[in-house]
Amino acid sequence: MTPTLVRQHRPDTGKAFRPDLGARARDWSEIQERMLVPLYEAVHERLEVGPRTRVLGLGCGSGLALLMAASRGSAVTGVDDSCERLALARERLLPEARGTHARGDTRLVGGTPEDAADARSPAYNLVTAFEPIGCLAGDSEGLGELLASATPLAERGAPVVLAGWGPPERCATTSVLRVATKLADPLRGSASGTASGTASWRPALRDDLEEVAHRAGLEPDGSGRVACPFGYADTESAVRGLLSTGLFDAAISATDQAQVDKELTEALHPHQRRDGTVWMPNVFRYLIARVP
Repeated sequence: MTPTLVRQHRPDTGKAFRPDLGARARDWSEIQERMLVPLYEAVHERLEVGPRTRVLGLGCGSGLALLMAASRGSAVTGVDDSCERLALARERLLPEARGTHARGDTRLVGGTPEDAADARSPAYNLVTAFEPIGCLAGDSEGLGELLASATPLAERGAPVVLAGWGPPERCATTSVLRVATKLADPLRGSASGTASGTASWRPALRDDLEEVAHRAGLEPDGSGRVACPFGYADTESAVRGLLSTGLFDAAISATDQAQVDKELTEALHPHQRRDGTVWMPNVFRYLIARVP
């Protein structure tokens, strides 16, 4: 849900789309991230995350999943390449932050899993990659690279959790996300879009998670589905939350911000309730694999 930002020149003006990364990180933290809380809770419960758990969170974002693990007594380390989101994670997780439940050995690292290696600390016994894959073309390859560098830091047999969108027909947000593909199509089909590797949304495929685990040399050991409805106070909040995922970046590059905002608002209309709130039932899927 939080892919690496794509900066692509718009074919009509030659200007590059550069979002306000600070505002986007705040929108993710305050609006969108909480939609995945049922997923985090289900995984923590199933794996009995607790004081003996040493978590390595890949793509930890603004740290909500790590905070939930830390509240169970776990030692947590988070890795992300977004300094804006890590700054928010530090506000939540570092011991001096007011109201935190984190242990003193909490670590937040900007960069790659190798940067989180610490010969003085025990190996991790849980690796999580909660950022859902299967929604951007090529996102599984990026996760594969993260896993290749993360699994050497984990114990043999340690669970590795991968997450992704459920079947499109069970995700009401699918109809809204199709706006991203529709608007990005002219760019995707152009020579410049192909050459730059511009990524646009696509429906999740049944075996996305298993394929990533297989390529990373992991051994699947169970899976599950979790209801994660997307609920927003109003349409404006829904637009901000969805844009914070980065799934509409290619569409904005192909058209402009105003066009994407307009069509996204229209796509959300069928999901708006009489009181103005927006509600979209969704199902997310997780896979538990083991380090060989």
